[in-house]
Amino acid sequence: MPELPEVETTLRGIDPFLREQRITRVIVRERRLRWPISKQVSQLQGRRIIDLSRRGKYLLMRLDEGNLIWHLGMTGSMKILPVGSAAETHEHVEMHMANGHALKFRDPRRFGACLYTGLDPLQHRLLQNLGPEPLGETFDADYLYRKCRNRSAAIKTVIMNSHIVVGVGNIYASEALYLAGIRPARAAGRISKARIAKLVTSIQQILLAAIEQGGTTLQDFTQADGKPGYFSQSLMVYGNRGWCKFCGKTIKHIVQGQRSSYYCPGCQS
Repeated sequence: MPELPEVETTLRGIDPFLREQRITRVIVRERRLRWPISKQVSQLQGRRIIDLSRRGKYLLMRLDEGNLIWHLGMTGSMKILPVGSAAETHEHVEMHMANGHALKFRDPRRFGACLYTGLDPLQHRLLQNLGPEPLGETFDADYLYRKCRNRSAAIKTVIMNSHIVVGVGNIYASEALYLAGIRPARAAGRISKARIAKLVTSIQQILLAAIEQGGTTLQDFTQADGKPGYFSQSLMVYGNRGWCKFCGKTIKHIVQGQRSSYYCPGCQS
């Protein structure tokens, strides 16, 4: 599933081709995504794209009238191609720009979204209760320690809760906990503030490194230019069925909330 680094990579890839551009045509081939695409999306011809941004795993597109909220779902991707390029299988939305480029949204499993709203998108029901951005100033040791106090839930579950902090998906949570030396099943309320501070730093380091390398190549994620992400080559524990490169102990695999977790019993406690 595309996580925060993949969405940020996508945003950086499409922004130069779409910002300040006028939409000349919208083709909706399949309306049945996670939520049906409204007719308003099909009627955006003539609207100008003012700004693009990201909130958690949502990509926001501010128009001169209204806003679009995009979500990549589990298998979604966006590409920039010349207008007139042949449509691929599972390509559901195509937006033509006055500069001759087309934004193409492809989603084989159709769990993604393309929603139109005339109101502030940050107040939309999908976004209004999200936690702070992990790379923002409000996400720090004091904040996360307060959120962890008196919680018996596993720390991995806590940092993956989008109401506490957005965008720390399964892969990056596992990698950040490894870097911080904390086992994923440890009760959040039993972790010292010093270790929480290290975890905050680790989360930020892992996410920044993933963004720098263009995201993680899992399933069929590709960047806006069609190239794969390369952070999978840097994964230390996630998906590792072998040994820890630092201590040599066998990487353990457990299931938490129906998601795979990986950790090193020697480096994490």
